[in-house]
Amino acid sequence: MARHRGIFNRSNVAPYELSRSRVENFIKCRACFWLEQIKGVKPPEFPAFTINTTTDILLKRDSDTVRGRCSLPLWRANGLGYMIPFDHDNLEKWTNSLHYGTNDNYFNAVHSESNIKLGGGLDDVFLNTQSGQIHIVDYKSCAQGTRSPMKYDKKPVSLNEPWKVSYKRQMDIYVWVARKKGLDVSDIGYFVYVDAQHKDINGMLIDEDPRKAWMEFSAIIIPYRANTSWVAPTLLEIRSFLEKQTTCPAHTPKEGYKGCDLGRYLNEVATAI
Repeated sequence: MARHRGIFNRSNVAPYELSRSRVENFIKCRACFWLEQIKGVKPPEFPAFTINTTTDILLKRDSDTVRGRCSLPLWRANGLGYMIPFDHDNLEKWTNSLHYGTNDNYFNAVHSESNIKLGGGLDDVFLNTQSGQIHIVDYKSCAQGTRSPMKYDKKPVSLNEPWKVSYKRQMDIYVWVARKKGLDVSDIGYFVYVDAQHKDINGMLIDEDPRKAWMEFSAIIIPYRANTSWVAPTLLEIRSFLEKQTTCPAHTPKEGYKGCDLGRYLNEVATAI
């Protein structure tokens, strides 16, 4: 059976593949979702956050050095010494976001009621040696005071900022998928945050080799209790939308951290002219 991905095809009976980011698009703006999934019109691209990607890679490599054997100092410092990086034959496939829908060995699960195959790429998985359950782990990077660095006051990193609701939804989806795959996964997921520092720091830490420099990061682990109750109803809503929506709906103008920039832009253009 041919895979069903990209532009939605009503005649293809294979499970329709959607990444967690596409579900996030549906939640934020149905017009943007419709344009991409029905017409193949991709939204404007933004430069990749390569520093964020690099910190993800390095944190995963730290875990790989002790995978399946023991805990890491950061986890012990946060009172989580019983948590060790999980070792599994398919772990590398689970972390492959580009090919998440390839087969059942990747990180995906089919919601039979909507016939949607939902998946994505994990950052990491840890094993709770006390309970025997696994925990989804997501690596995040930020930089203190990026908007007004000279006025920045140090404060603890948290999940309370309004734009971080998408991080929580990401964790919800990954816990839902893991359970659908038959894994014994805890409600509690963990965000490992590394926060680039500059306050009260004189400059980059130049190595003995002057061609190298080091940046200081603070590190913290934030637990989050996943709520998967919204995932299945949203998939049913998406399926109905794909089947029945024959015209592009109105864009949801961006207000704060909701909606889309295109909707905001179109509204402001219409007002200006």
